[in-house]
Amino acid sequence: MTTDPSLGKNEFDAVIAGAGIIGTSIAFALSQRSYRVLVVDPLAGAGQGATSGSLAMIRTQYSTLEGTALAWEGFHCWKDWKNFIGLTDDEPIAPFHRAGVLTFKTPNNDYLRHPLEFSKQLGIPFSTWSLAKLQEVFPSWDFSTFGPPVISDNPNFGQFSKSTPEGIYFPCGGYCADPQLAAKNLQRAAEKNGVVFYFNRGVSGIDLKDNQIRGVTLTDGTDLPCKILVNAAGPHAQDLITKAGLSGQQQIGTRVLRHQTVHINCADSKSADGEKIMLYDTDIGSYMREDTGDAVLVGSLGAEGEYEDAVDPEGFDRNISPSAIEPLYRLAQRIPAMGIPNSISGLADLWDVSDDWIPIYDCTDVRGFYLSIGTSGNQFKTAPAAGQMMANLIDACETGVLHDKQPVRYRLPRTGHEISLGFFSRNREPNPASSLSVLG
Repeated sequence: MTTDPSLGKNEFDAVIAGAGIIGTSIAFALSQRSYRVLVVDPLAGAGQGATSGSLAMIRTQYSTLEGTALAWEGFHCWKDWKNFIGLTDDEPIAPFHRAGVLTFKTPNNDYLRHPLEFSKQLGIPFSTWSLAKLQEVFPSWDFSTFGPPVISDNPNFGQFSKSTPEGIYFPCGGYCADPQLAAKNLQRAAEKNGVVFYFNRGVSGIDLKDNQIRGVTLTDGTDLPCKILVNAAGPHAQDLITKAGLSGQQQIGTRVLRHQTVHINCADSKSADGEKIMLYDTDIGSYMREDTGDAVLVGSLGAEGEYEDAVDPEGFDRNISPSAIEPLYRLAQRIPAMGIPNSISGLADLWDVSDDWIPIYDCTDVRGFYLSIGTSGNQFKTAPAAGQMMANLIDACETGVLHDKQPVRYRLPRTGHEISLGFFSRNREPNPASSLSVLG
């Protein structure tokens, strides 16, 4: 074990494990509060892990009030991304494309009762689209009811009713076309505030004394003192929890899932007037956003007969499997002209999800050890706001607040809504309101 000679004793207040979109967001937020921060990641650069495989779709419809409020705050960060990160004109900025979100009221989403209630409460705009409006915007689509969604070998696949699911349009949304660059933007913004990044190095050991973080050992043997360790390691988060001696000591667990995204050309996916519109179609169980040219990216919202693909994050298969075509089969019901290709292309990556698909943003039973885990699938959109929220939580706990006994409350600065951070507790009961899916 060696100590890096370039570092003075206690040079860093906090070490963040993970340089994805969550870790870099927290680093930037802590640096704005004058914390001395080090970010370590075993990969070669920021955003090169699970972040790079995100479709980076920004939307506000969630199944809980707190999730909706955080997503609404996140949208305000993304729509003003350049000013949020404060970088100069000569640095490349991750492009954010404004795009509305079209979804449908269906039995399996309780006819969007809660998302619409929350949207009204938080002032998030939406409108109802009649069949005539849907046909005006997407004249070649079939707006029959196909749900509930099932896989293609189910006898009920392809059955439909001429009734039309009611369309709901949320105009405030979009997508980040380069999620890895967004993490790099946050890295550069944090570095300007003094944050240091170590790549190709992870955390191999955690030094504890009197149930308090005292330092970490890196995979190259470097021993670094610190009083705060933030676990933002995504699919590798459970390894750090084990190193801290906390395995099995929280109510909500996390697991690593392999997910697949398909890339296909589909000119009929575009709206009649060329306005960018993303699709979250719970009637067919598929979602879609445009890519370059006529290409779209397609993923699954879940269907009867589809199963979670739990994997070991080490050495998982990055090639898409034959099952990746299933959300295309379902999407072709909505867009008949799309067709099904003889071969498909796309990518497979990892999601780190919690038991109820709601993230864990929390302290732990070890003083100075914090969790930002279970975030994959639905938290890219909240990441800038979640980073600021975590910095507020850390600040409160480090100044004596007993968050487990009296949960910290946080007022979202751009939208003005206040939420209890106890909602994201590691020791909560699984939330019955959750969609239990990527929808959050």
